[in-house]
Amino acid sequence: MKPCAESCIENRGPILTVFRQLLRDRRHLLEIGSGTGQHAVYLAPALPRLQWQTSDRKENLPAICQWLREEGAENLLAPLPLDVLQPQWPLEEASVDVVFSANTAHIMGWEGVQAMFAGVGRVLQPQGLFLLYGPFRYRGRFTTEGNARFDQWLKSRDPQSGIRDIEALQELAALSGMEHYRDFAMPANNRLLVWRRG
Repeated sequence: MKPCAESCIENRGPILTVFRQLLRDRRHLLEIGSGTGQHAVYLAPALPRLQWQTSDRKENLPAICQWLREEGAENLLAPLPLDVLQPQWPLEEASVDVVFSANTAHIMGWEGVQAMFAGVGRVLQPQGLFLLYGPFRYRGRFTTEGNARFDQWLKSRDPQSGIRDIEALQELAALSGMEHYRDFAMPANNRLLVWRRG
């Protein structure tokens, strides 16, 4: 039986709605932290002109490969082993025009978040888009009590994790040559943040 993440089932439709709006003319997408691979197998077939590159840490690749093998599409590429902390990513600079990552920034430590933004800045083409899905704080405040409790739970598992302040992410984006572009409300008190590389 394939591993299954319920959150992917809940949010994939709204994410696709945004993707259809923003990615009509895009050609090469890198997904960071593909997890089970469920987002990829659902979203990629609906965007057939977009070449979709999955990636994750090595220990997560078998699950992605299983989903791709059983439900993959022609525009879905086999996953790359990618840890955002590695100094060199297995991609050429300015090689993609979209980067997407879902439910990663609050799981990894802050060092990982910094490394992710720096890496995205390297591989993203000029005018390329970085789309980051998940829960976020605004001006240090949680958007809901549920998110505050979720943050406490995250920190009980790993003190380095936690829901991130959008203002801190904006600073990281600016350091990597990206500017804030859009902010979409999503299911279950999540957001889809979008930056564009200058």
